[in-house]
Amino acid sequence: MQAIGLCRFSYPALGGFQVGHDTTEERIAYLYDDARLEERFRLLEAVALPCLKAQSDPDFSMIFVIGDQFPDHHARRLESLLADLPQAVIHREPPRQHREVMKEVLNAARINPKEPCLQFRYDDDDAVSVDFIARLRRTVEDSAGLLAGQRSVAFDWPKGYIAEFGQGGIRAAEVFRPLNVAALAMYVKGGSPVTIMNFAHEKLPRFMPCVSLPDSAMFVRSHNGSNDSRQGLARHVDVAPLDAEGEALFRTRFAIDNDQVRRVFSA
Repeated sequence: MQAIGLCRFSYPALGGFQVGHDTTEERIAYLYDDARLEERFRLLEAVALPCLKAQSDPDFSMIFVIGDQFPDHHARRLESLLADLPQAVIHREPPRQHREVMKEVLNAARINPKEPCLQFRYDDDDAVSVDFIARLRRTVEDSAGLLAGQRSVAFDWPKGYIAEFGQGGIRAAEVFRPLNVAALAMYVKGGSPVTIMNFAHEKLPRFMPCVSLPDSAMFVRSHNGSNDSRQGLARHVDVAPLDAEGEALFRTRFAIDNDQVRRVFSA
C-alpha cells in the first residue's frame, strides 16, 4: 500500500497559517526572511530529516512543497539536504489556497488512485520514530475489520516529546498530545479523492474513526522561534537538557544526535 508524506516547506499559501498577513507579498517576505529560513534549515537538517532517512521501512514517498518564488540559493540548499533521501520530491507551486493546493498535490502523487493509500503530514521542524512507517503499515493491517466500508480512518500515536534545539543541544520533556501533526496518519480507500488535508488535524475524529495507540513515544515536536503553532495561546512546556539516557533514546528512536544538533546550530 502506497504511503505518501507531505511537508509544506515555507510555502506562501493563502490561508493555512496562524500568523496573519494582509498581503501575499508580506507573507513571502516573512517566510523567506534569511534569519527565519536559517532556523528552518537547521531544524530540517538536524531534526526532521534524520528520522526519515533512517526509516526501517523505506517504502514511502515524501513531497516537499515550496513556492514558485522560493529563492534559488535556498532551493539549492534544500536539494542538497534531500540528496540522500531518495523518497523526496520537491514540488513548486505559486501562492494559492492552502488546502486546495495540498489536496491536489496528494492526489496527484497517488500511483493508482483506485488502490487504497496511507497519507501523513510532516512539519519541517518535527520528527517521528524510525519505525513510524513500519508501525503504520502493521497497524493498518491489524485494523482490516475496521477499514472495511470506511472511506477513511485516522491512526494516531499521542506519546512523544516537546523539544527545543540550539547551540547547547537538546532540551526536552515527555508529553501526551493526541492528534498532533507528527505521528498522525490516515488510511484512504481506493477510488476516494479525500486526503488528510481535507481536515484540520485535531478534528479528524469528527469525520472518521480514529485509532489511538498510546504505547511508545512516536514523535518529537519542536518548539522554536518561528513555530506557527506557538502563536497565540501556545501551551508552555518546561523542558530540560537530556541526560545520557535521553540522548541515547533520541538517537535510537528518532535518529536525532545531540552532538549533531550542537554542530548544526553552532555553524
